Amino acid sequence: MDYIIGQKPGAQPGGQPGVRPGVSGGARLPPAPRAQAPGAPVARAMPAAASAQAPGAPGGDMIVDGDQRSFMQDVIEASRSIPVLVDFWATWCGPCKQLTPALERVTRAANGRLKLVKIDIDKNKALVAQLSQLGLPLQSVPTVAAFWQGQIADIFQGALPESEIKRFAEALLKLAGGSMPAADLLAEARAAMEAGQPEAAADGFSALLNEDPENAEAWGGLVRALLALGDEEQAADALAQVPAKLADHAEVAGARSALALAAEGRRAAGQVGAFARRLAANPDDHEARYEMATALNASGKRQEAADALLEIFRRDRTWRDDAARQQLLKFFEAWGFADPATMAARRKLSALLFA
Repeated sequence: MDYIIGQKPGAQPGGQPGVRPGVSGGARLPPAPRAQAPGAPVARAMPAAASAQAPGAPGGDMIVDGDQRSFMQDVIEASRSIPVLVDFWATWCGPCKQLTPALERVTRAANGRLKLVKIDIDKNKALVAQLSQLGLPLQSVPTVAAFWQGQIADIFQGALPESEIKRFAEALLKLAGGSMPAADLLAEARAAMEAGQPEAAADGFSALLNEDPENAEAWGGLVRALLALGDEEQAADALAQVPAKLADHAEVAGARSALALAAEGRRAAGQVGAFARRLAANPDDHEARYEMATALNASGKRQEAADALLEIFRRDRTWRDDAARQQLLKFFEAWGFADPATMAARRKLSALLFA
């Protein structure tokens, strides 16, 4: 089964709010604290897996042009059942031309879980005056206000990058007890990996990358799933297409280490018997023990692999310029820092370092 990585859309540039000439600043409404969503890698992959969908239209009536007559129904009343983003914009505002399309993409990606109402401030001056009296900072645009349960939950101003808009939307959905469909796909794909179903996991990560081509966790997950399927070539192809800005993300770095270790382990796997004989003849044959650790890791024996490297470190900390400890750290990165084998081996390493 092929997992074809597609092109990711360009990130939206940031910007400052457009200030209309002759309009002075006013009182600011302090935004409520918002939760930050985890950062992530991105890729597009096919085929896509199915995901649970929330009720509601993915586009259509989820993106509307509002005015002062419809504001109560479109925003206040609607927000009692679904989170609503209100985009205050103007035709003369340059940053608005960057922000509005990004808001629309994020709303469509929410697949009916989020509504966007666009308000032209020049055509709705009475509404703007009323909202300004309530403390909304509408002296400059673009301004985006998030409504939930008839109340303002949060605001931001300026043409934020699309990644920041996604985090803003995710925080609003979390406040409302929901999440973006992408979060559901990620959870499903991870559950499939944990259940030993790498093909289903690869489908899930692929589907997520179709929806969110800059999700670092999905990039890393897809590489690991392909490795679990024994397809190092496709895993390497996927890793090569990770956007440069995500190269140092922990999930991507871990997947990179896992791919490198898989190649090393494959080379060493056929010589396990020879390594064992060498160690039986000479327990200080650190090279044999090091290669044995690599082979053990490739066969999924993480604890035994870590113990072999720890034994080298115990016998000779300076061997090959600290190679045993460095390889052990690479294991940790590949396994994930929350993996039980990582945590157990880290405790043993600490005990040796501070003995």
